[in-house]
Amino acid sequence: MDTFVDSSWYYARYACPDQNLAMTDERVNYWLPADQYIGGIEHAILHLLYSRFWSKVMRDLGLMTLDEPFTNLLTQGMVLNEIFYRKSDSGRITYFNPAEVNIQYDEQGKRCGAILQADNQPVESGGIGTMSKSKNNGVDPQKLVEEYGADTARLFMMFASPPTQTLEWADAGVDGAYRFLKRLWKQVYTHLQHGVVEIDPALHQTLPPELKSLRCQLHQTIAKVSDDLDRRHTFNTAIAAVMELMNGLAKSQGTDPASRNLMQEALENIVLLLSPIVPHICHELWRELKPGTELFDQPWPQADNAAMVQDEIKLIVQVNGKLRGEINVAKDAGQDTLEHAALTNEHVQKFIEGQAVKKIIVVPGRLVNIVV
Repeated sequence: MDTFVDSSWYYARYACPDQNLAMTDERVNYWLPADQYIGGIEHAILHLLYSRFWSKVMRDLGLMTLDEPFTNLLTQGMVLNEIFYRKSDSGRITYFNPAEVNIQYDEQGKRCGAILQADNQPVESGGIGTMSKSKNNGVDPQKLVEEYGADTARLFMMFASPPTQTLEWADAGVDGAYRFLKRLWKQVYTHLQHGVVEIDPALHQTLPPELKSLRCQLHQTIAKVSDDLDRRHTFNTAIAAVMELMNGLAKSQGTDPASRNLMQEALENIVLLLSPIVPHICHELWRELKPGTELFDQPWPQADNAAMVQDEIKLIVQVNGKLRGEINVAKDAGQDTLEHAALTNEHVQKFIEGQAVKKIIVVPGRLVNIVV
């Protein structure tokens, strides 16, 4: 029988692998359906379709009670890479991995050909295509792991594109992922030079405005990352949100109790949020931040709704529709206050100096546009 037959019902067999008298038993009805199915587009007409068919057959045979084997479907995008080959006189095609090929450029820097490293002879380009064994255009992550470590490779690949979109492979972002993890490591190291802080919730109630804003960003990040990973499956935006939070932390290097308390809270949560993506570095950092505990014993962080209530909001200021500055104002500030804050902003004044203000357009909670 076709090899897909086995994989079309193994999800049921996994629920009762030690059952020696039948294909399945009652444990199947407890464990199934599977919460999440992830597969490439080719699975839609092969494994996924076959699995649904076999589930209904097994249901009709009384082997299980469910109608559908999977609750949710995520169709992942395909990863693309260039295809290189040579065709012999007999018509036989030999494919070469992109890592074995050097691209040639002319004096103007334009691409003009490709040669095989092994013999310095030309190879043909078949354009960009889906990574596959048959075309020998896959990428071995082992090279990235050996040079940068497994966590950098994981972060780079998950940050490169949403999982549902097609991705054209390029190594260009690896250094950036590596620098970010080094920055995280350094931030934890710098914080711990003054010792581990036992988080005191009472200090959250009396934070100065700048720390209150940072704690708001922290809990907004927790909420966003949780939603991105659980519901949206957009790992790249989850990583981007943590990167933005790290940028905010870089501006807060105070050593007073409130600042240190907030830094401890932020770093603990950042490590938890990144742990599914870069587990090795997070495992080590957690042991330093919380001596005597293990990362895998911790619950997933929960956003503090009270921390996300903002007294101040940031609005962008435009002059004739072009971004010229930002203002921080009270959340309930009136029209006159918003207009005055926008007009007196030093960056905005450079673009309205000597010109008559014809009107001011306020979009509540978003922007102020000054028309001159």
